[in-house]
Amino acid sequence: MDLVNYLTFSMIPFFLGIWGIFPNKRNIPIMPTLIELMLPVVNLNSLVFLVHLDDMMGQLSALFALTMAAVESAIGPAILVITFRIRGTIAVELINCMKG
Repeated sequence: MDLVNYLTFSMIPFFLGIWGIFPNKRNIPIMPTLIELMLPVVNLNSLVFLVHLDDMMGQLSALFALTMAAVESAIGPAILVITFRIRGTIAVELINCMKG
């Protein structure tokens, strides 16, 4: 596969993530999930360009970014659960401050 095929393949989930955020502005569990869908796609684009340019350090940094995205996908739901336990709701319009 050439560069255009990889970029076309990664463009589809990115636009699905953008398209899903707009109708779900009040559904807080869906919003981070869609953002988590978009972040690996951006890393995939970065990785495709770095492989095309034969840059090994860039590939290692993209791998590190994918690892951090995996960690973030574990911490995000934990924050939602704690918010639900404290406030009793996870509605976006009722969460106006995230102070300790």
